[in-house]
Amino acid sequence: MTNTDTVLVLGSAGQIGTDLVYTLRERLGGASVIAADVKDQQGYLRESGPFYVLDVLDKMAVAEIINKHKVNRVYLLAALLSATAEQKMKSAWNLNMEGLFTILDIAAEKKAIRVFWPSSIAVFGTTTPRILTPQFTVMEPTTVYGISKQAGERWCEYYHAKFGVDVRSIRYPGLISYKAHPGGGTTDYAVDIYHQALDKGSYTCFLKEDTTLPMMYMPDAIRATLQLMEANDADLKIRSSYNLAGMSFTPQQIAAEIKKHIPDFTMDYHPDFRQQIADSWPQSIDDSYAQKDWGWKQEFNLSSMTNDMLLHLKEDRQHA
Repeated sequence: MTNTDTVLVLGSAGQIGTDLVYTLRERLGGASVIAADVKDQQGYLRESGPFYVLDVLDKMAVAEIINKHKVNRVYLLAALLSATAEQKMKSAWNLNMEGLFTILDIAAEKKAIRVFWPSSIAVFGTTTPRILTPQFTVMEPTTVYGISKQAGERWCEYYHAKFGVDVRSIRYPGLISYKAHPGGGTTDYAVDIYHQALDKGSYTCFLKEDTTLPMMYMPDAIRATLQLMEANDADLKIRSSYNLAGMSFTPQQIAAEIKKHIPDFTMDYHPDFRQQIADSWPQSIDDSYAQKDWGWKQEFNLSSMTNDMLLHLKEDRQHA
């Protein structure tokens, strides 16, 4: 990434987008990072740099913004996540797939655009090895979100091979952030639990207490994303999507960690339809290809993440 880069972040008001825009504007300056979302926004996104109300399905409008600002980096984050997608199947497929085609087609025409598109551990299914899930393995997703991400991986690989599109991708585990509220994902309990711990002193979890899932703290996820986007083209061997690992824990383990800071915190469990989704996903991830190809290494564990989450959320409440 250089000072000559101009970046467009689509889906900038979401969980990843919120943190990504903040980091990119710190590095490149506000004017070089165009934030866009299908819904109007106030506050930081509008005040710190250009912001557009933009539907990724409107290819002409997206292309107009790219041309106007001479964009050479696009982060396509607009999507319906796992739990929401199960309730809005056709809408999720349309947004998740046609939105990707919008950007891949523009990048194929312009050639000079580097694209980031996030995949997910949702591409895996019940037939995938669940412990240290390999980079290359059986993928039979059982959710709308997972099916769209698996198809998207194949299309990214195809556009790179057929049209030379420089597209890069990560299979994110569950992501945890203090800057954005939960956005409809199955792993979002691990975000909401911190808010509820501070506000109510208790939390009702929609997963069973022993459900192990791979997770990652947002600062690590953003660092990995930018590291991948800055990697030398020749070093990247995978154009579908790279496995990425952080930490794996259960609801019971995160509750125990929170109790170290809030001793009176309590949690009960009422599993819902999201339990079935979680049961189809890996418990831990092998990300050795990301380590080898572009030097990935995590920094946060459950303890250091909990310290940082509670610190920032307490500060937010004091300033509110």
